[in-house]
Amino acid sequence: MPRTRKTSEAAPGQSTVAERQQQSLAPPPLYQVVMLNDDFTPMEFVVFVIQRFFAKDFESATQIMLKVHQHGRGVCGVYPKDVAATKVEQVMAAARQAGHPLQCVMEAV
Repeated sequence: MPRTRKTSEAAPGQSTVAERQQQSLAPPPLYQVVMLNDDFTPMEFVVFVIQRFFAKDFESATQIMLKVHQHGRGVCGVYPKDVAATKVEQVMAAARQAGHPLQCVMEAV
């Protein structure tokens, strides 16, 4: 919303002039949600979590899971900070509930 600033006070009977100043808003910083490999969480559970919380189809979720398995980590998505933190918490809660040691973190892009 543009701000209005008075340039001078008007004397009685005179009008004032207002200037509009454009405000530029920077986009919010982005964070990537990264799943980390462990030797205990079943691959099927990792695919399920990626599909459920990151809205990936089976093929995409499987590719991310294989990246996690082969390279030790895989990016599930890139989001603003609050959304990324929520995704990490959802994954961690699902893993705890299922009894798996799956780890998920967020990193600044």
